[in-house]
Amino acid sequence: MKAAVLGYLKERRPDYVSGEEICRSLDISRTSVWKYVSALRSEGYEIEARSRLGYRLVGTPDLLLPDEVVSGLDTLFCGQVYHHHLSLSSTNSTAQELARSGAPEGTVVLAEEQTGGRGRLSRAWISPRGGLWFSVVLRPNVLPMRAPEITFLAAVACVQALERYPGLDAGIKWPNDLVWRDRKLGGILTELSGEFDRINHVVLGIGINVNLGLDDFPSGLRSVTTSVSAITGFPVSRRRLLRELLISLEHWYRIWLTGGFSPVVEAWKRFHCWLDRPVRVVNVEGEWTGTAVGIDDDGALLLRTDDGLTKRIIAGDVLLRDGEQA
Repeated sequence: MKAAVLGYLKERRPDYVSGEEICRSLDISRTSVWKYVSALRSEGYEIEARSRLGYRLVGTPDLLLPDEVVSGLDTLFCGQVYHHHLSLSSTNSTAQELARSGAPEGTVVLAEEQTGGRGRLSRAWISPRGGLWFSVVLRPNVLPMRAPEITFLAAVACVQALERYPGLDAGIKWPNDLVWRDRKLGGILTELSGEFDRINHVVLGIGINVNLGLDDFPSGLRSVTTSVSAITGFPVSRRRLLRELLISLEHWYRIWLTGGFSPVVEAWKRFHCWLDRPVRVVNVEGEWTGTAVGIDDDGALLLRTDDGLTKRIIAGDVLLRDGEQA
């Protein structure tokens, strides 16, 4: 009912609406109206109250609250269950707990900031206020060996959502980075819970630098990192971008479930930003230099080594070689 009161105030904005009218329209008492208005104020909504005039919505908080995100979200399941937090250690960790407790597919956990955000190999992920830091619970009916494919479809979904913004021709760096002109814009972390022959759940974590400035990053990262607002030249609506990301993610997830990995691979190849560039690949087995020539049908990186052989890389870090912009 709180959402209904907010919706009513938004619909009549910037005019006042009487408490009596809200009571009559929503079939609630004046006491209930005051209780819901007080709750909205505690969340950061600016609501004026004037005798004989009623209530007027003056301003909304710059927070990705459920009433601001889920209302009007055009998805079947992705984001329809939505958990918002001002601060979490890790949205992936919280989503894992919810998934183990039976959270439905599409459940989203979002934090305005993360204090212990992590990327691949448990590396620290800087997650201050102003970005998008969220995780999605997925329950695909596929074999566990196919779970890594979700990282690829999520990358395609993110790039296609971002390209709607001027100048934001983002690309994908294998295996899980979103980049713009060799600067890191975001990343994806997929974590699996399953057994030998079945997936219990997958938690898909997505982090994107949205309205962040250079001062929001440690000094050592400022030359290799960027944000959506830095690229576009103006702050963007995080609410709008989050909705577009969730819509795009659901779209590609359903394509993957019904059409397999092939359409995802074809789309991913169009956004591969380090194609035909000299790179260095490092993993637990060793280090190789060569040219990134693409990915195969299973998502492995294809590296043409300096001695002319083609090596298939299943996991590792890919770095630009000396002479290329880092």
